[in-house]
Amino acid sequence: MKLIKVAAASLNQTPLDWRGNLRRVLEAIEMARAQGASVVCLPELCLSGYGCEDTFLAPDTLRQANRSLEAVLPVTRGLVVSVGLPCMVNNAIFNVAALIVDGTLCGMVAKQHLAGDGIHYEPRWFKPWPAGIRDAVTIAGREVPVGDLHFVVGGVRIGFEICEDAWVASRPGAQLSQRGIDVILNPSASHFAFGKIEIRQRFVLEGSRAFGCSYVYANLLGNEAGRAIYDGEAMIATAGRLVAVGPRFSYADVRVTSGVVDVDVTRLQQARLASFQPHLTEDSGAVQVEYEWRRVAPVVQEVRPAAWESSNHLKEEEFARAVPLALFDYLRKSRSQGFVVSLSGGADSSAITCLVGLMVAQGCGELGLDGMKDKLGYIASIRAASSVRDMTRRLLTTAYQATENSGPVTRSAARAVAEAVGSEHHELDISALHAGYVAMVGEALGRPLTWAQDDIALQNIQARVRSPGIWMLTNVKGALLLSTSNRSEAAVGYATMDGDTSGGLAPIAGIDKAWLRLWLRWMETEGPLGLGPIPALSAVNAQAPTAELRPPERTQTDEADLMPYPLLDAIERAAIRDKQSPVEVYRQMRLVFPEYAPEPLGVWVYRFFRLWCRNQWKRERYAPSFHVDDENLDPKTWCRFPILNGGYELELEELRAAVAAEAT
Repeated sequence: MKLIKVAAASLNQTPLDWRGNLRRVLEAIEMARAQGASVVCLPELCLSGYGCEDTFLAPDTLRQANRSLEAVLPVTRGLVVSVGLPCMVNNAIFNVAALIVDGTLCGMVAKQHLAGDGIHYEPRWFKPWPAGIRDAVTIAGREVPVGDLHFVVGGVRIGFEICEDAWVASRPGAQLSQRGIDVILNPSASHFAFGKIEIRQRFVLEGSRAFGCSYVYANLLGNEAGRAIYDGEAMIATAGRLVAVGPRFSYADVRVTSGVVDVDVTRLQQARLASFQPHLTEDSGAVQVEYEWRRVAPVVQEVRPAAWESSNHLKEEEFARAVPLALFDYLRKSRSQGFVVSLSGGADSSAITCLVGLMVAQGCGELGLDGMKDKLGYIASIRAASSVRDMTRRLLTTAYQATENSGPVTRSAARAVAEAVGSEHHELDISALHAGYVAMVGEALGRPLTWAQDDIALQNIQARVRSPGIWMLTNVKGALLLSTSNRSEAAVGYATMDGDTSGGLAPIAGIDKAWLRLWLRWMETEGPLGLGPIPALSAVNAQAPTAELRPPERTQTDEADLMPYPLLDAIERAAIRDKQSPVEVYRQMRLVFPEYAPEPLGVWVYRFFRLWCRNQWKRERYAPSFHVDDENLDPKTWCRFPILNGGYELELEELRAAVAAEAT
């Protein structure tokens, strides 16, 4: 047996936070050393931060990254450590993983496949490194090899797949395996999305099996740069078997997961593979490094996922952990004093209020009350918090803002949710402000405003009148106002700009309304494992969603204004994600929703496309949102659409003709 102990570090980094990023890298190295590991894999671009965006093109970013790399070198005595950073080679910038052995920088492997789809824009800043090419750069006055390299460290062959490299068909691991690779390190910055964990685990396990090696996967953790959330997943696999898995969605800055692998076993695995065809020519891509491996005792390793990850409601559980962690990091990294929510008593604002409550509960559950105070030490108001509920009250302020069209049901629901979560709650009557604006504009026009003639204007002014007061409350507290817009509203513009879209952050703008209501019902009756339900949500879940902007006698509901939410969300995915034409969407909806007759279904599909085309300007102005679904509508990260467009005129004529033909 040739046993070695390897470690994968999960780090909560921040772009361009040079001191903080370096401190966490050094902490991870020392934690791995304390666990007895010899090999330490840190995440992609961990020295600079992954989300530096156009500042990757700034010369000082490259200089600071090199300085951080130099600072890491002396801390790696006795270890084999990989760290990620940007590096310029021949006037091009590359995403590299530097391998340091016993304090010496031995070489840098450059990423071959860049992430350029979905929320990723790596080709804007980096160049893909061509397979089989090697070069050299000067770092700290010493020339080191860079490019498509692998390393023979004390007789053990170590190679790299950097994040996206493992997601493509032509994985570098296939070539590495032909060189008899023993260990593949994968430093990643792989954002969280629902269901993504299964894909990651598949390529880690399959890579270790098909390549006959051990595989070490390290990822970022938390809300690094504002929109993307990283779950911090760390995995170690050998010969197709997981030997260690780290926790996800941790509130700690650094997590290190280690495991023991047997190099002799994986070498025999390669020998047994009929597909294994070794390169027997001179290995010009190998960097030879002397190193004496630490002796490691055999251990019994059993991987047990967290109990909540085995839940039948995995998506609900992930949402209840990912967004609260993202809120926590956004709060502390923006140096805000807390959160403010305009709590209407409806589904959206109630969900956000619950998510903030979960943030405090989960953070205190992992770090303890004092640990949370330390992490949020800049907020003076929480230092005296005596309990989780007390801390929630100090971090979360909610306000119900009533006009004459608001009803007792929503007022009571808002109060119940605020009480259950523990926020500081206020009830503000804005009726006089609303009436004043209506009278002022009516006087200017020389006529009274009426619902028959001015419906949209009279609805919107109520939403906009709510904005100044909640903003003022936010400013007084030095807090961050959370916008309550959801994905379904964004698709069709069913939101008042500078009204219910007001806020500095939109936590649920990537979540469709139909699923959000399912999540709220789950929160009412079951809730996250270890925390339990919030029964007070029954008052919210019992209501049909309504903006409450028309007089009560008009019985306004969202779905009456738009269409059934499940249908709206299905149309959105067919039209926007799958790029289907109006006629194609209509025909698909006829199959998926046979309960609807052709004519109303045709009207709803027509309405969706009309509203989608008119409201791109609104989506451009939404507050930043969290990316939790790899099919979102955020024009800054995923979904590009022209603000000015032809409105699908020809396509909608074809839709009307198709509906008419079917109806007859």
